[in-house]
Amino acid sequence: MNLFDVYPLFNITPVRAKDCQVYDEHGTEYLDLYGGHAVISIGHAHPHYAEMLKNQIDAIGFYSNSVQNPLQQELADKLGEQSCLDNYKLFLCNSGAEANENALKVASFHTGRAKVLYLERAFHGRTSAAVAVTDNPKVVAPVNKTDYMVRIAFDDEQALTQQLETGEFCALIVEGIQGVGGIHEPSHSFLKLARKLCTETGTVLILDEIQSGYGRSGMFFAHQHAGIRPDIVSMAKGMGNGFPIGGILLDEQFEAWHGMLGTTFGGNHLACAAGIAVLDVLKSEDLIAHADRIGKAWIPLLESLPGVKEVRGRGLMLGVELDRPAGPVRKQLLDQHRIFTGSSSQPNVIRLLPPLTLTMEQVMQFQAAAQAVLEGEKVS
Repeated sequence: MNLFDVYPLFNITPVRAKDCQVYDEHGTEYLDLYGGHAVISIGHAHPHYAEMLKNQIDAIGFYSNSVQNPLQQELADKLGEQSCLDNYKLFLCNSGAEANENALKVASFHTGRAKVLYLERAFHGRTSAAVAVTDNPKVVAPVNKTDYMVRIAFDDEQALTQQLETGEFCALIVEGIQGVGGIHEPSHSFLKLARKLCTETGTVLILDEIQSGYGRSGMFFAHQHAGIRPDIVSMAKGMGNGFPIGGILLDEQFEAWHGMLGTTFGGNHLACAAGIAVLDVLKSEDLIAHADRIGKAWIPLLESLPGVKEVRGRGLMLGVELDRPAGPVRKQLLDQHRIFTGSSSQPNVIRLLPPLTLTMEQVMQFQAAAQAVLEGEKVS
């Protein structure tokens, strides 16, 4: 039986990892500046994380949500404390797409409306409703296309106002920082206006923090830089440091009934242990502040590299726009310098999404490699 192709595969087989390093079967070391799609938040194989998972699997790894699981409440309490959203409700699921599906479902139930407003270049997942509010023709099948989903230009306050003032939308969904779309951050004025208009029109404001959350931007959630309060926050990726877990935070205004939302695997014992371990390490090692410091130091260094047109993002969620295609540059960084980086839907953009434990020594390792590659690459 053959495997279904998902991504173009690098000829590398990782068998071991530690912190920001990945090792193949030959013992070759790679610097991980992509974190497996921004999933690795506290570093590969963190000892506290590994111990928590081992201890949990020895005790109980899974039982259904038809019984009490105190780990869910422990995770909720720690998440509320660290995110400063302790007066929200937590629903646990397994992935980012599933989080957004449930966020949109709650918004539609709550308002009785069906239309959703989303932004140019958005990426919210590959399942039915999530992909319908994704602006990427490569992943949106004909069955997902619907007149209920309306797209506006990124950061366009006039279009935002015109659409929301109709009062027809159940939700506006916005990424805290667009990831797959090439690392674009909505302006603070756009987010503040969105909050105001959603309140006035009874529209649910959903902040998709699946890639930008859990400290990656230098605050727990990227929208917190703008000082706004969403109605729903969706999250996943860095939440489990590699173990599948996702969730939504719901403002207390939302009522629920048994069966409204459900999940078989969401919030299982192992997933909760992983989520608790991540929060423990984020706090004990002050990794969110560390990500902020490293990002602020790194951005001007990236801007100084030859062929760099713009650097976008915050903390350790950075997009480097080049004056040439990014693919050959990424390939040389990997083949010649053993450094993993990420792509985006914009062909000239490199995404940098390393573990939040990245050091300045590792930043300078990348800088030296990127300098050599970009000086050798001809502008096309």
